[in-house]
Amino acid sequence: MQNTVHIIGAGISGLSAAVRLMNANYRVHLHEATQQAGGRCRSYFDAATNLMIDNGNHLLLSGNRAAVEYARSIGTEAGLVGPKRAQFPFVDLATGQRWQLDLGESRLPLWIFDEARRVPDTGVLDYLALMPLIWSAQSKLVGDAIPCEGTLYQRLVQPLLLAALNVDPPEGSAGLAGAVVRETLLAGGQACRPLIARDGLSAVLVEPAIKLLQDKGASISFGHELREFVVAAGRLGELKFGDDSVAVQPGDAVVLAVPPRPAAAMLPGLKTPTKYRAIVNAHFRFDPPKGQPAILGVVGGLVEWLFAFPQRLSVTISNADRLVDMPREELAQAIWRDICKAAGVEGELPPWQIVRERRATFEATPEQNAQRPGPVTAYKNLFLAGDWTDTGLPATIEGSVRSGNRAADLVLAMRKA
Repeated sequence: MQNTVHIIGAGISGLSAAVRLMNANYRVHLHEATQQAGGRCRSYFDAATNLMIDNGNHLLLSGNRAAVEYARSIGTEAGLVGPKRAQFPFVDLATGQRWQLDLGESRLPLWIFDEARRVPDTGVLDYLALMPLIWSAQSKLVGDAIPCEGTLYQRLVQPLLLAALNVDPPEGSAGLAGAVVRETLLAGGQACRPLIARDGLSAVLVEPAIKLLQDKGASISFGHELREFVVAAGRLGELKFGDDSVAVQPGDAVVLAVPPRPAAAMLPGLKTPTKYRAIVNAHFRFDPPKGQPAILGVVGGLVEWLFAFPQRLSVTISNADRLVDMPREELAQAIWRDICKAAGVEGELPPWQIVRERRATFEATPEQNAQRPGPVTAYKNLFLAGDWTDTGLPATIEGSVRSGNRAADLVLAMRKA
C-alpha cells in the first residue's frame, strides 16, 4: 500500500522533503500558503530593472553536499556554475588593494602554507589561531573562541562568518561558525568552489522540483494555507485549510516546513527563535565589465559581496538592520559608489532595485540557536523542517535542504517501524 505525506510549505525545505519522499514511492501532497514556490529562495521579474532577479543573492559551495545532491536529484546540477578552482578575488575599498585567495583543489587546507595563495600579509600562525573555533560548543561566542582582530580576521574570517551567520561575528555562535569552517576552509579547495545559480534561483532550485513532482503525480496546491490541526490519539488526524479539510489516515505523515511564526502559532509551546536580522540585496541593470569575476569579496566598504550576472551587478549586505529604514535612493547611491570602486566602472546610477528582508534569518547567537527545535514533535506523525530548526548550521540553503532530508528520513523510518 502506498503511504501518503502532506508537506506544508513549498520552500527549499519542503521541496527537498517532497522530492526525497516521492522518490521513495510516497504519494505526496504539497500545500503552499502563497501563490509561488521557493519561499525566500526565488526569482521574479522586476519592472524597475526590466530583469529577472533573485530576492536574495545566495552563494553555494561545492562542499554543500546536500544542496548539490538536491540539485542533482531534480536534474539541475549543471545550473550551479562557478570557477573550476576554489578562487576568491577580493578588493579592499579603503586601500585599493586587490588579492586572490586560492584554495586549490586538494581535500586538505594546504593553501595556508603557500604565501602566494593565502590572504596577503598573513602567516601560518594566524590560521592556526582559528583552531579553537573548529570544535567550539554552540553555546560559546565566536569572540571568546578566537581573536576577532588583525589582518586575517578583517580580510577573510569576518566576511566569511558575517555572510554565514548574518550577525557581527564576535556575537555569533562559535559552534555554528565552527561547523561552517569545518565544511569549507578546513575541507580544502575541493569543498570550497563557489557556485551560483546563474539563471536564477527559481530556474535552478525551485521550478524543476515542482515540475518533477507534478510529472510523478504529486498534487500541489498554491494559496492553500494550513489554519489548524485536529489531533487524535497523539497524532494528527485532520488538516484544516480554511474552507476545506483533509483527513490524515493512519500511516500517513505530515511535514511542517513553514517559517517559525506560523509553526509556533499552530503548535502552542513550540520553542523557536524569536530574534532575526535583516539582509539587504541590491540589483543594478549594468553590463559587468569584461573580466569581472562572478563573485568578488569586498572589504572596507558598505558592500560585502559583488555578483556579476548577465546585464546585472548585484550585491549582498548582511546584518543589515541599520539599513532597513534608510531612504531607498540614498541607499542605492551609496551602494553604487562602492560598486564603481570595486568593479572599476563609472557612470550615473543605472536602473536599480533594493530588496530588504527585515527577518531574513534567525539571529545566529548562542541564545537564539538554543531556541531552535529538532525535527520531532509531540505528535508521532508530524515532523518539522526549515533552516530555523536545529540543523547544526546557520540559516543557509544547505541547512534548508538538510532539514527537509532529515524530516523525510523520519517519515521513512515511521513506515518501517
